[in-house]
Amino acid sequence: MFTKLLIANRGEIACRIINTARAMGVRTVALYSDADANARHVAMADESFHIGGSAPAESYLKGDVIIDIAKKSGAEAIHPGYGFLSENAGFARSCEQNGIAFIGPGSDAIDSMGSKSAAKIIMGAANVPLVPGYHGDAQDDNTLLAEAENVGYPMLIKAAYGGGGKGMRIVESQADVLDAINSARREAASSFGNDKLLMERYLRQPRHVEVQVFADTFGNTIYLSDRDCSIQRRHQKVVEEAPAPGLSDALRQQMGEAAVAAAKAIDYVGAGTVEFLLDTDDSFYFMEMNTRLQVEHPVTEMVTGQDLVKWQLMVASGSELPLKQDEVSIHGHSFEVRIYAEDPRNEFLPAAGKLNFLREPDQNRHVRIDSGIRENDVISNFYDPMISKLIVWDESRPRALQRLTHALSSYQISGLKHNIEFLANIAEHPAFAEADFCTDFIERYASSLIGDVTNESDNALALAGLYQVLSRQETAKVNATNSEDPYSPWGQVSGFRLNSASVHHVALLDDVQMLQNLVITDLGDALHLGLNGQALKLAGSIVDDMLLAEINGHKSKVPVSHEGDDFTLFLPSGSYHFKAVQAQVAEDTADSADKLKAPMNGTVVTHLVEVGDSVTEGQGLLVMEAMKMEYTIEAPFDGVVSEFYFQSGELVTDGAQLLNVEALNVEALNVEVAEKEA
Repeated sequence: MFTKLLIANRGEIACRIINTARAMGVRTVALYSDADANARHVAMADESFHIGGSAPAESYLKGDVIIDIAKKSGAEAIHPGYGFLSENAGFARSCEQNGIAFIGPGSDAIDSMGSKSAAKIIMGAANVPLVPGYHGDAQDDNTLLAEAENVGYPMLIKAAYGGGGKGMRIVESQADVLDAINSARREAASSFGNDKLLMERYLRQPRHVEVQVFADTFGNTIYLSDRDCSIQRRHQKVVEEAPAPGLSDALRQQMGEAAVAAAKAIDYVGAGTVEFLLDTDDSFYFMEMNTRLQVEHPVTEMVTGQDLVKWQLMVASGSELPLKQDEVSIHGHSFEVRIYAEDPRNEFLPAAGKLNFLREPDQNRHVRIDSGIRENDVISNFYDPMISKLIVWDESRPRALQRLTHALSSYQISGLKHNIEFLANIAEHPAFAEADFCTDFIERYASSLIGDVTNESDNALALAGLYQVLSRQETAKVNATNSEDPYSPWGQVSGFRLNSASVHHVALLDDVQMLQNLVITDLGDALHLGLNGQALKLAGSIVDDMLLAEINGHKSKVPVSHEGDDFTLFLPSGSYHFKAVQAQVAEDTADSADKLKAPMNGTVVTHLVEVGDSVTEGQGLLVMEAMKMEYTIEAPFDGVVSEFYFQSGELVTDGAQLLNVEALNVEALNVEVAEKEA
């Protein structure tokens, strides 16, 4: 076994690997970029080395520098985690040439699966079922357009050297093919450094089921649990579970044996995942093979009782697999959800920023959290915005699902947007409970999963008003105590008025930047608030970070995080963020012109129109890229493009004005037309 391991990655996967290495008595070496100087994985490792700038190309993608650090530190092996260099055959080959063990398959196996089109050819020869499509080398527009007609519609265009939904487009008709090809090429080139594409028939209602395989250098190859990863958005996995629900024993065996055949076809060694599309008639088709450890590997660990990272280190150091195929057993059911810093109500826009409050569910044999983030850490716009992975296990799927919903209800985050409420809505959806889903589940039920309001929105607003009044009173008490005259009436915030009731005016900006003006009256017995036709009687107190509230006789304990004028209430339905503002703040907080500003830090990819062009509301004007995703800036109204402030390739910061569109003067235009006609 190795004595020292270098981890060529960051975040939660680096922490995950360090935990296993530590348990095995293996010392660890971490790498860090400028942005990660104080990251959790750096603090956990036995030693760490600075590798470069914050951008991945300046740090975690510098394979030659990583190998030099491995030599300098005395590390005998490198674990690439997932992402970055984990499926880079050139990096694996450099490790081999420098006498450093690469914790993964050989470079030839990575090469074989690195191209989705080449992989399809290999799998076809190994009798692994394939979806009809085009996987050829000819990539000119005419060839792709002709092949698209052969494949038929709907069709899926995919980056040949990618994954994670990057460079992927669904095309419904011939009219949309060329635009989809160009967009997919740009994203593929940006994300993977290669713009080669493949095309295949798009199955309308498939499930995404994958099989964990493992192989050693002694010729042993087995499959462990299958996993269902059908709950996706933009082809990126959101919820994973093991085993996949509803599969017969015979089907599980067929998929497992097909996955083993795929691994053997390329002389695979180590941990790998073979991904299939499962159609409604139980036919399944090879999609791709990931030649690395998967993000969702913990659900397999939970139902098999095995540590897959430990298996990786054992195999890479020359040991046989710990189990034979007939010794693999599956017990119970496990779910994993990915906690992301993103805004589900704004097209899942990633949310960079400081995580100023974090309370995780208690961990035990039923609940596991894999995370590289701590309270007060910053989610950088340079990397994937994952905060953590929440994994649960229990004896059955219904019981595991109950564990998941409970854990999500006690997960508390503030300081930036997140997807916890969205995940809870999925977990509580009747169709998900019945395992009645396919890969378009989120699109199909979007209105109930990503609604603009919830049943508790009014309750949250009332609690926010109560919290604000109580906070003012607490502040006033502290100020009075510290003043020269603690009993001065000028230091009170009771809202006292001569011959009239005490009144508190509270102005709050909610999650969608809507101004909420509340008038809360103190009649002596309690605070009173009229809200959307309801007469609410409020009372309560603040103890540490807890609001002890009473509304119309109903008492509740509400955790609160507070940072300056911003505060977040954590209710059973989710978290509610508010910002206290002066009552006279103007309501115009969401002017339509703001839609021409950068929604976050990123890079301008291309202009879709020219200066002087007339555009209509909703028309695409500019494409920018942020966190490896493309976003189209659309015209907020009819008008004429008067200026672009950034060119292709330029970096932009959150809120920067990208371009200017002069609104059309319809009345003047009509007069001009009338004069010409006359």
